[in-house]
Amino acid sequence: MTANPTRQFYDRISHAYDLIADGGEHVAREKGLEMLGVRPGESVLEIGYGTGHSLVALAQAVGPDGRVAGVDISSGMRDVAAKRVRYEGVEDRVELLVESVPPIPFPDDQFDVVTMSFTLELFDLEAIPAVLAECRRVLKPNGRLGVVSMATVSDGQSESLLEKTYVWMHAHFPHIVDCQPIPLEKLLGDAGFALQKQERIELFTMPIAIVVAGLSE
Repeated sequence: MTANPTRQFYDRISHAYDLIADGGEHVAREKGLEMLGVRPGESVLEIGYGTGHSLVALAQAVGPDGRVAGVDISSGMRDVAAKRVRYEGVEDRVELLVESVPPIPFPDDQFDVVTMSFTLELFDLEAIPAVLAECRRVLKPNGRLGVVSMATVSDGQSESLLEKTYVWMHAHFPHIVDCQPIPLEKLLGDAGFALQKQERIELFTMPIAIVVAGLSE
């Protein structure tokens, strides 16, 4: 697998990631899972599973007849997530892959649900349509996509100082600040998804978008 700075960065911080970021992110992540409403027996893919908190919740939701797969760029994150999955006793229904996305390393029409939390905004804006097209490809016809991400402000609202700082830092120092606020709802619509549920919350004065979407006809 070709080395890249993003993979190396997340490998380095994998064992400390929860201390660095999860204290703020977990509220939005858990709200996203609640809105997604995963059911027993479903097949679920998580892109960017990180340290595995959502994997455990998803595996518990699908039950012994369900299936959860995860793909992440970092082998360090995979090791932390695998340990958490084993500790929670759900490893029998969880498959963890270390791969770059896109493409998603699964055949067409495989999953009832695809989900990602604080992951889509890590991709370059030019790459996001390809990521979402891959999500469409692996979803079953009646499947649904759940996304939690940093978001650009709604029309008529002003950016907070922190949001402006993130945008500036990402533009000038992307190797340090690898995420950026994105117009999530518009990106999903442009990619052929129909918004089913949506909510916005604030995290440290920055808007977070939480969306569940289905495939448009």
